Amino acid sequence: MMSENIPYDAIEKKDSEIFKYLNLEVERQKEVLNMIPSENYVSKAVLEASGSILTNKYAEGYPGKRYYQGMSNVDEIEKIAIERAKKLFGAEHANVQPYSGSPANAAIYYALLKPGDKIMGMRLDMGGHLTHGHNVNFSARFYKSTPYVLDKETQMLDMDEIRKLAIREKPKLIISGYTAYPRKIPFKEFHEIAEEVGAYSMADISHISGLIVGGVHPSPFPFTDVVMTTTHKTLRGPRGAIILSKKEDRLANVEGLDEKKAKRAKNLALKIDRAVFPGLQGGPHMNVIAAKAVAFEEAMTPEFKDYAKQVVTNAKVLAETLLDNGVKLVTGGTDNHLILIDLTPIGVGIGKEVAVALENAGIVANMNTIPYDPSTPFKPSGLRIGTPLLTTRGMKEEEMQIIGEWISRIILNRKDAALQKKTKEEVKALCEKFPFY
Repeated sequence: MMSENIPYDAIEKKDSEIFKYLNLEVERQKEVLNMIPSENYVSKAVLEASGSILTNKYAEGYPGKRYYQGMSNVDEIEKIAIERAKKLFGAEHANVQPYSGSPANAAIYYALLKPGDKIMGMRLDMGGHLTHGHNVNFSARFYKSTPYVLDKETQMLDMDEIRKLAIREKPKLIISGYTAYPRKIPFKEFHEIAEEVGAYSMADISHISGLIVGGVHPSPFPFTDVVMTTTHKTLRGPRGAIILSKKEDRLANVEGLDEKKAKRAKNLALKIDRAVFPGLQGGPHMNVIAAKAVAFEEAMTPEFKDYAKQVVTNAKVLAETLLDNGVKLVTGGTDNHLILIDLTPIGVGIGKEVAVALENAGIVANMNTIPYDPSTPFKPSGLRIGTPLLTTRGMKEEEMQIIGEWISRIILNRKDAALQKKTKEEVKALCEKFPFY
């Protein structure tokens, strides 16, 4: 039966097929160690807002400037979400309407760039994101991409080399923030390089936004021009994204414009808003915006700061345990919520195989490329794991040591089905001690 804390009574009566799989998913999430760094368990309050009556409301436009009637309540909800986002991150402007991270990045490019302008983000196999200029993505089709890489020896950012590349290539937009980089990001240095070459600075903090507001990672504010974050990772909110920015466009060219047009050209906040709507999106998902507002309020509490600190502590202990057991890690450790495991000492291109072995043992991770991977993105040589969900469940250092031992023995004995079965039973017993909802 579905957990009494997550009732789906109406679905059970109306649609037994969907109810069946919802029920199975509840049980799966309860019984496994979910270590995918881009996932989290949201609060019951966020769940309720996501599935609320606001699902029924269409609200194209912005508060006070809608194209429909019946907006008195949703306008207030969106204004609350905007003010909370600004306060939480220390931003001058916030747009809370983006549906998810990739559309939000597209909106930023739409606002700041012209087709054919040059962008500079980290190469995908180094830990960057598809939308940061990868050749199979729109970001490389509509814009010229000149990616930077990590230092081959340290596997870390080399800001001197990044600066040299920026000076040589003169991009219009420089992107920092990644999906698989386990170290701290020097946002201020990135912004200074952008200033030097006449580019916009952009930070994609989707993975680490919860750590930033929790005070355990440097912030891209107040200097970065525009910042995007999803809301469903370390921030522990619903599936969605927001764009944060300065009010004024420091690179606006107003030469020859009259006063009214010059004022508009300088308005970065307006450019972002117009790029989201009507540039790329129609009606916002008001139920998700309400859930974002709830998550922002939760993230302002002392308890959330404790949570963010524990996420990093747990990741460090887990990394140390893996290293002690002979597992190789990219950069030799972590400063944030994620760990990137280098599997090449035991095999090239075995990321998927190891991920399946771990799932058979009740531990959910994802295969991932490693810097300078000798294999391909479809058959990578790495594994990405993280501690946000385990920390949300209440697990701490002692559990990280146990889990590190389990992961190590599965990696080093990935074809041992009996060991996987035994570990799965141990995982289930541990999970029962740390229920959620």
